[in-house]
Amino acid sequence: MEVTRKNFKDSLRTVYSAIDEADFLAIDGEFSGISDGPSVSALTNGLDTPEERYEKLKKHSMDFLLFQFGVCTFRYDHSESKYLTKSFNFYIFPKPFSRNSPDKKFICQSSSIDFLASQGFDFNKVFRNGIPYLNQEEEVQLREQYEERRNQSNGSGNNSFISPTSKGPANVPDEHKDFINRVIAKVEALMNNSEKTVDLDPCTGFQRKLIYQTLNWKYPKGLHVETVETEKKERFIQISKVDDEERRRREQQKQEKEQEELNDAVGFSRVVHAISKSGKLVVGHNMLLDVMHTIHQFYCPLPEDLNDFKEVTMCVFPRLLDTKLMASTQPFKELIMNTSLAELEKRLKESPFKPPKVECSEGFQSYDTATEQLHEAGYDAYITGLCFISMANYLGSFLPSPKSHISAKSKLIEPFFNKLFLMRIIDIPYLNLSGPDLQPKRDHVLYVTFPKEWKTSDLYQLFSAFGNIVVSWIDDTSAFVSLSQTDQVQIAMNTSEFAESYRIQTYAEYIRAKQRDKHPGRRRMDDGWSDTPYCTAAAMTTAAYSYTHNRSATGKRSISPIQEELNSEGAEASSGSSGASGWTHYSNVDKGFKKIKMDGGGTFDGGSGQTYADVVESKTTDSWFKQPAVHRPSMSPIQEEVGPEVADTDEWPQPSANQGKKSGKHKKRKSEESTSSGLFDVPHVW
Repeated sequence: MEVTRKNFKDSLRTVYSAIDEADFLAIDGEFSGISDGPSVSALTNGLDTPEERYEKLKKHSMDFLLFQFGVCTFRYDHSESKYLTKSFNFYIFPKPFSRNSPDKKFICQSSSIDFLASQGFDFNKVFRNGIPYLNQEEEVQLREQYEERRNQSNGSGNNSFISPTSKGPANVPDEHKDFINRVIAKVEALMNNSEKTVDLDPCTGFQRKLIYQTLNWKYPKGLHVETVETEKKERFIQISKVDDEERRRREQQKQEKEQEELNDAVGFSRVVHAISKSGKLVVGHNMLLDVMHTIHQFYCPLPEDLNDFKEVTMCVFPRLLDTKLMASTQPFKELIMNTSLAELEKRLKESPFKPPKVECSEGFQSYDTATEQLHEAGYDAYITGLCFISMANYLGSFLPSPKSHISAKSKLIEPFFNKLFLMRIIDIPYLNLSGPDLQPKRDHVLYVTFPKEWKTSDLYQLFSAFGNIVVSWIDDTSAFVSLSQTDQVQIAMNTSEFAESYRIQTYAEYIRAKQRDKHPGRRRMDDGWSDTPYCTAAAMTTAAYSYTHNRSATGKRSISPIQEELNSEGAEASSGSSGASGWTHYSNVDKGFKKIKMDGGGTFDGGSGQTYADVVESKTTDSWFKQPAVHRPSMSPIQEEVGPEVADTDEWPQPSANQGKKSGKHKKRKSEESTSSGLFDVPHVW
């Protein structure tokens, strides 16, 4: 269903009903741009911390406008074993509804606008008929202003009505006296004839004020004065003869109209509030930007601190699931080579997955995935939901008694809740909204500053004695360089001691310097900054991308080296499903990348009481992070589904025989039991 300002109010009841009856919802957004300065590649440094990534997106992405919002609701019909869908495509634009409304400013990125135009996006629907909105702070301010005006009118009359409280004539400047005298003459004529109203000529705001003040003094009773606005935004005053009863009726009508205008101004935010209030699972694909924009536009400005953002997000959306992260983790990552939304939807139609049985509810738009309507928010939300269903149902094939349908409330999918995919970060695959983020050890990483003229080949030459390295550019004069061995770090530091044109710091020194700049008043403790992140993990993680050393690269760097070295999915970046195909697939053979092997450490014990959510939190030294294993008394997700009699297993359970033969990759995983991973593993490179 296409929803604009014209049919928004009439559609609200249908939208609320669809949300209430849904098992889960899928969302997607289209934006006027992605980055107001750095390229998408430069905006997503491979060694960003979650805090740095959040700060970058907040600084460089939030001035763009989310102007199309797609929602698709999914309700499972048990009698016919199929999902019923209701899709909505909302066009959104912050049109001010009155002079007191916020006059929002936003920016556009030419590449994003050009791309959306090439996909047939209708910008006229956005700018001409887009649904307005207010965030909560703006709504509160306008309602307070409304109440203040109402209280003033109760005490001393309303601007729309003549009040007897004026004690003298208005002080009219000489240059406006002729104008006011002409107005008085028209009012006198109205009072002495049978006409009920007279319209004055359009005039300035100051002149209208003089008219109100003059008539308030000269005609304390019997007149109603109201400012009227034409379609061309011209304002004029309409004067009517009224008795006391008519005056009260018009006062009531005016208050009701103002209240209705306020509700209309809240606009699309009412839909987001309904989704939040429902507490339903909200599914998206690479949805960090979607979530940030939704909160920023429809709830409140984004907090400065990442932890505050997490708290706000969990209040607005208590259950989120990112299908890009889900597809990039066990047991899907070895079966799915490309996690971009379009390719993921195609892959999940093939064995060992099964496309879900879905049907469009009566009166709603039916999408045909064969024709692809990508980058229409409603369609992208629809196929995001299909991807989630296929992957959730695949988890059911691991049960001793396989299930073809896994609900959105199943324990099997809980480990994926509230973890949002982080694009192109080497060793932190997701932002954990409901807990602390992963803190990998980065002792093998160096922070290097150098002249602006340097390019990638200069860094490779500088570190040529250390074998394979990974360069992650920060800006034109600094970059991270990841070495293959931690014991090489001190050697590199020693060799740079007397260098004049460049400077090398360890990653820990870089973080401490950032903390100093951020908190200049703090004292340094003997053992370092007390809250320095990412420098005190118990075990070293040497994971990074391996780039084959290339001494022949001598060309002038005209674009970001990350753009030179990675294939950017620029088309996808202009929508809510933007980003690279996943942290499991950055390998680019043509550009010199080694094939990344994704087998990590750890096992899943289906009968020991260890859930695979525990596996996420309990890692070996070659995993994302190391901490003591967490043992909980609760049953595993599979036990929750089938009961405590599930058999013990030393690895991720395999689908039953009637689900088809095990793939060669599954056999390989079984044969390499010692390196079999849980959900979120670090890619082994060195």
